[in-house]
Amino acid sequence: MSAPGAPDRVRVDLWLVAARFFKTRGLAGEAIEAGRVSVNGERAKASRLVKAGDTLEVRRPPFEHVVAVKGVADRRGPAPEAQKLYEETAESRAKREAVAAELKSLPPPVFKGRPTKRDRRTLERFQRRQDED
Repeated sequence: MSAPGAPDRVRVDLWLVAARFFKTRGLAGEAIEAGRVSVNGERAKASRLVKAGDTLEVRRPPFEHVVAVKGVADRRGPAPEAQKLYEETAESRAKREAVAAELKSLPPPVFKGRPTKRDRRTLERFQRRQDED
């Protein structure tokens, strides 16, 4: 799905941004350094080159995406174009949906009085998960 004149291989950190798994290259690099991204079953480095046909595992807790690379791009574009760069496996999609359903079924945290800093962070984490659904 790459355009004429586009590279056939690109750095994994750039591809993750182009495919919209991360908003910035810095965030993608941090995830790679933390070991949350693997290419073809091996832990990735930011400079690792990916090409069509590679398999990526991207862990963004509490979700894990297993995708097959269908095309490469080194620039972030519109979401419909980004979705053409990969195809998620059926098992990965099923697992993500199961985790999302489980998170949705959990009751919201309950606090008495004014929340502490720790309580506020817990509440914000819960609200972010609800917004991602």
